[in-house]
Amino acid sequence: MKDKKIGFVGLGRMGGNMARCLNDKGYNVAEVFDINADVAREISEEVGANASAKLADVTAGSDIIITVVTNDAAMDAIFYGEDNLFTNAKGKVFINCATLTPAVQQKLANAAQHVGAQCLEACMASSIPQARNGELFLMIGGDEALFNANKPLLDDISKALHYVGPAGKASEVKALVNMVMNINTAALAEGLGIGQALGLDLEMLCNVFSQTGANSRVLETDSEDMIKRDHDCFFSAAHAAKDSGIALALAEANGIAAPLAKATLDQYTKMTEMGLGELDKSGIAELTFKGRALG
Repeated sequence: MKDKKIGFVGLGRMGGNMARCLNDKGYNVAEVFDINADVAREISEEVGANASAKLADVTAGSDIIITVVTNDAAMDAIFYGEDNLFTNAKGKVFINCATLTPAVQQKLANAAQHVGAQCLEACMASSIPQARNGELFLMIGGDEALFNANKPLLDDISKALHYVGPAGKASEVKALVNMVMNINTAALAEGLGIGQALGLDLEMLCNVFSQTGANSRVLETDSEDMIKRDHDCFFSAAHAAKDSGIALALAEANGIAAPLAKATLDQYTKMTEMGLGELDKSGIAELTFKGRALG
């Protein structure tokens, strides 16, 4: 697939590093676009791409367009605004990597078909280093034949791929992944916060957690950051709130009570309201440790 021209829309922490990764692996990253023109110019110079002035230019100059934007509203803007990616999009493939509501993914798939294009959702359960190194964990939704046709490219940006079903299904799975992750993060922050208040050695406590039923992936990735107050952003509290909200809406629509998801959403919402939304999700410990934001 390295003969295909690749376009990128959204060059933040994840999208920019995915573009760098594909360039390193010999792909022709031809067009890049970001709402921040300076970011687009910087990435374009690194990977030898054109910094497109318009979204329609990205479509015109690419065979496959990878989008990595923040939310449903941003996705609507790039596909349905006055200047949009669906302009003359016949024959193009869109791979949408943002965490969105399933309804938006289904709407995009239908709209793409209407203009003669095709869409895949490629939901990511990974962070910045994995994006840069081609080690993403991807959940794919959409037409299975389209997935198989684009699997070589997807393999080159990931270490694990899961095709989960038609459009919208990958978003459902991703919402649940992040819901559980966020609950685990909030629980760890409370456990460590209580441990601190009790005067326990937190390194010892984490070691005990790791060898008991309190163990989790979040313990490995976030415990040290919580203790040291190192909340440089890999996955923001604001995004945690958004994704927990998506999962909670799915639960409510299907008549499922999710009190833990609701409590976790309340915590991450509180962080954003306090102006802490751009901290890493580990920053939830600022709400549970004594002597910090609210502890």
